[in-house]
Amino acid sequence: MKHRANKLFIGLRHRFYANIILCIFAFLMVLPKPLNAAGLIRDAETETLIRAYSNPIFSAANLSAQNIRIHIIGSRSFNAFVVDGQNMFIHVGALMQSKTPNELIGIIAHETGHIAGGHLAGLRRQIARNQGTALVCQVLGILATTAAVASGSGGNVGSAGIAALSGCGSVIQRSILAYRRAHESAADQAALAYLNATGQSSKGMIETFEYLADQGLASLKYVDPYIQSHPMPRQRIAQLRYLAEQSSHYDKLDSPELQLRHDMMRAKIIGYMNRPQIVFNKFKQTDTSYPAQYARAIANYRAGNLKEALRGMDRLIAAMPQNAYLYEIKGQFLFEKGFAKEGIPLIRKALRLTPNEHLMRILLSQALLSANAKKHADEVIVQLKKALVFEKSSVTGYRLLARAYGEKGMVAQARLASAHRYLFEGKLTDAKAQAQWAIKNFRRGSAAWIQADDIINFKPR
Repeated sequence: MKHRANKLFIGLRHRFYANIILCIFAFLMVLPKPLNAAGLIRDAETETLIRAYSNPIFSAANLSAQNIRIHIIGSRSFNAFVVDGQNMFIHVGALMQSKTPNELIGIIAHETGHIAGGHLAGLRRQIARNQGTALVCQVLGILATTAAVASGSGGNVGSAGIAALSGCGSVIQRSILAYRRAHESAADQAALAYLNATGQSSKGMIETFEYLADQGLASLKYVDPYIQSHPMPRQRIAQLRYLAEQSSHYDKLDSPELQLRHDMMRAKIIGYMNRPQIVFNKFKQTDTSYPAQYARAIANYRAGNLKEALRGMDRLIAAMPQNAYLYEIKGQFLFEKGFAKEGIPLIRKALRLTPNEHLMRILLSQALLSANAKKHADEVIVQLKKALVFEKSSVTGYRLLARAYGEKGMVAQARLASAHRYLFEGKLTDAKAQAQWAIKNFRRGSAAWIQADDIINFKPR
């Protein structure tokens, strides 16, 4: 009987830990599945606009020195979250569905509230504190099981232990959820303060919450509010609206210039994310607005109609000659279709207009190597060294750098670049092998030697 009781307890313990792990995965801001399924999206135009939205909010929250990065996840769902004090994630679906800059800024302001409030660290501490409760739960389960065995009520052994463990699991779950609800309310309050401090309306944030509430209202109708990680939608929105309407900025609209940039960004994403025919149906030929022309040009490119895509981009460039991203896209169209030589001057033009767009430097390097690798190797090395100061984890950048060094016969430098590439691809064995070969050819203590040595001694946490 003792062996049977011990075996049963082990099974219950595993089930208990499984439930706790599920709670942590559900209520901590862990990376969601779409990140692995759809990947991260990189685009200079989109990232620059999001920085323009977020920087004033970060400054208002006294976070401007934290170097917070916003990453775009290629998932169509409407979502945003933070995982620590330096990384915010926004689903591309939120960009596509945010009709105004103010709506997206409101989302960023809310997530900034989580970062400024240290909510992720606080939640982890709350879970750690609940570990004590978890230990008590285990003891109660053991006592209940032991008592049932001692009394000879073999049929009640499982039910006694499970009742003790389930009751404690519910207590822990509700404790964590209550903590999360408090965090969400605090992030709402912080977002209102940041928007007011930057002279912006909070109406967009409230409209976003209303949209999300409408999407999930049916499923929440009969839900216990005490087992929700967020405040109940209508109650939350009513509280927010009352406070927001007190602001003198509540009815302030986004500037026409910013709205156009937002619409162009959305059109670009829609053009790339949807099948061409869906784009053509959404943006009819009779729609002559710049965003509609942008989306149709991209759709034509993706449909294989390069001539019409280029004509569309030429019309946009004639209308907006200072828009660097139009030259970049047209240059990319040409390069990707095998006309790198024709695309290079356009990408150079884009870089002259926006010299701090380092993703453009990587694109230019691709085009240069594609056009004539040996001829352009020196320029590519210069461009990539500049870009990789800011794009430190760019796999593409290091792959291109390795190729450029290879064209110059600089094998050790090429191996070191490949080591960085493999490191950021997660291929640690390959990275160390490349670094071990390269380090033999560098002067001890030199910058290249130190980089190779760091990779050789790197240990994942």
